[in-house]
Amino acid sequence: MTQRRASGEGRPANATERRRGRARPRLLDLFSCAGGAAMGYHRAGFAVDGCDIVDRPNYPFAYHHGDALKYLAALIASGEIERYAFVHASPPCQHGCALTVGTNTSRGWGRAHLDLVAPVRDLLDETGLPYVIEQPNGRAEMRKDLTLCGEMFGLGVIRHRNFEVRGWSVEQLAHVPHRGRVRGWRHGRFYDGPYVAAYGNGGGKPTITELQTAMGITWTDVREELTEAIPPAYTEHIGHAALAQIAPSLGVAA
Repeated sequence: MTQRRASGEGRPANATERRRGRARPRLLDLFSCAGGAAMGYHRAGFAVDGCDIVDRPNYPFAYHHGDALKYLAALIASGEIERYAFVHASPPCQHGCALTVGTNTSRGWGRAHLDLVAPVRDLLDETGLPYVIEQPNGRAEMRKDLTLCGEMFGLGVIRHRNFEVRGWSVEQLAHVPHRGRVRGWRHGRFYDGPYVAAYGNGGGKPTITELQTAMGITWTDVREELTEAIPPAYTEHIGHAALAQIAPSLGVAA
C-alpha cells in the first residue's frame, strides 16, 4: 500500500507545478476517494491535489482530509483557489444513483441521501475556473455533456459515468456495443460475461485482484475504494481534452 502523503495546504499560490522540467497545471480533485480520477488527470499532465471527508491513506497524491464543500468555500474566500487551473468534483451519488433508486426503493430499503450536485455547482461557478462534475446514471439533475463507458477503453467493467463540463468543451465518444453480460448472480441464476461487477460484495462479485485489473487501479486493495472509483482511463481522456484547451491561457504546453 502507498504511504500517506502530506496535505497540499501551504503550497505556492500558482496554477502550475514544475515536474521533470515541464509545467503541470494544478487540478483540485474534490470528493477524491482513493484517487481513480486523480490518476487519470495526472497521466494527462496535471498536478493533482485531492480532498475527501474520509481519511484516504492510499490516495496517491497530496490531499486535504476534510469536507469538500467547506474546503472549496475556504479556498474561494481566501483567494487560494487561484493556485488551481481546473476542478474535478465527484459528489456523493446515492441520492440519484440508478442502483439506489431502483433496487433499494422497489424493496423499501435505503434511507434519505443528500444531493450535493447543485451546491457543488454553485461553488464551482464562483471559482470562475473550468470544471467537470461526475455522476453515475440516475436522477442527478445535471447536464450529460459526456458519457463514458469502460468498453470505450477496453476495460473489464462497463461503469457508465456522466460528466457535466463548464468553461471548456468535449466531444462525445461513440458508445461501443458491450461484448456480453456483467458476471454474477441475478435473481438466483449465475451469468458469465467479460465484465466484472464493480459494486457491492457477494453475489458472484469479483476478487480484489480482478477489480484492480478491470478498473486499472493498482494502488489500493480496499474494496470500498475500488467500487467507488472512476477508472483512470476516463479522466485521462477528459484531462487530455481539457488540457488542450486551457494550456494556452496558462502559457504551458498541452
